[in-house]
Amino acid sequence: MKTRLWTRNFTLIIVASALGSIGNIAGSYALSLCVFDETNSTLASALILAIQLIPYFVIPLFVAPIMDHMKRKPFLVGGDLLNGILYGAAGIYLLFHPFSYIEYLLYSLLLATLGSFDELAYSSFYPRLIPSGAEEKGYTVSGMLYPVLKVIITPLAAMLYGIVGVAMILIMQGILSILASCIESFIKVEETVTPVEHLFSFSQWKKDIGEAYHYLKQEKGLMAMYIYMAVTNGVASGYTPLVLAYFRTTPGLTMTMYSLFTGAEFIGRTVGGMVTYNLNIKKEKKYWFCLMVYVVYETMDMLLLWLAYPLMLLNRAIAGFLGVNSAAMRQAAVQKYIPESLRARINAFQSMCIMAASSVLTVLMGMLGEWMDYRMVVTLSAGMTLLVCFATIFRRRKEIRKIYEC
Repeated sequence: MKTRLWTRNFTLIIVASALGSIGNIAGSYALSLCVFDETNSTLASALILAIQLIPYFVIPLFVAPIMDHMKRKPFLVGGDLLNGILYGAAGIYLLFHPFSYIEYLLYSLLLATLGSFDELAYSSFYPRLIPSGAEEKGYTVSGMLYPVLKVIITPLAAMLYGIVGVAMILIMQGILSILASCIESFIKVEETVTPVEHLFSFSQWKKDIGEAYHYLKQEKGLMAMYIYMAVTNGVASGYTPLVLAYFRTTPGLTMTMYSLFTGAEFIGRTVGGMVTYNLNIKKEKKYWFCLMVYVVYETMDMLLLWLAYPLMLLNRAIAGFLGVNSAAMRQAAVQKYIPESLRARINAFQSMCIMAASSVLTVLMGMLGEWMDYRMVVTLSAGMTLLVCFATIFRRRKEIRKIYEC
């Protein structure tokens, strides 16, 4: 019997996610333009991005243990509601007051803090809303949602920025976030929690962290996957400014040509998502398929900047196609494998690993780009990631296959 994915709960969470994503894409784009227009400084824009990373690294460490002993839905609903109120208030404030960079810096830190709560709650709650047997389809839909909306909403946000200004866009974003919160409140699901006597005590926090640590220590397959994902995401984050610099400094290449990279990868992801949604790969073949994808993906990155431009676009389209396929399989398998009572803590650990690796590798690759050829830095970094893939994903194939086949 075929499993039905689009149940009432799943439809509600996807609609709410779409509304939240539309507001986030439009608001973030408008604010980034506003910061640059007001300061005329790329460093000022970079500091905004940097300060937003801090809560995503710190907050999960302290919140995840508590969240595993509480229902996740109130975090999700309350987080979107509070976000909506803050964005709306910021929009109203900007209607009557001039832009202040310091105020916005602090405001960004507050929003990122709330966003880290919301992301942790979503990643722990979302698996409960996917019908059993349809996990890969569910993660394919969520994986395609943001990239598709970004391609549609970004040019619309640019147009609205010129017509109505950043204040009205923020007010619209606030309305969409509040609407998403209202939709999420109609989700009906029974959440099981493990009660504790002293939820907010340091001894309980230490015990919860220790429990997650001992679980991960025994799960060598999960640890191998998390290490590889941290490195590959960190390298991808690090070489983005190098690719941008390569296009800015290489004769015959333009920023318009660079922007088509997003379109090529979007097309690849869209086609790949359609294939994943309708394809059913046997459990015993999923590990080998994902390993193949990782090897091809890193190889494509190694070759990227050495290719003629049309082949670069094909390269990104293939990367997008393969990436969405392997990501859906990995997320479905991992979230199904992790015990629900530990899900928030384990997801928080993965998020912290990726954030730490992204911060370190972005700075390191930026430093290398100061005195090495951009192409060589990207190639060496991707080659290093390929070695990490063999040292983790291939070396721990027995343990990782168990996760994919659970």
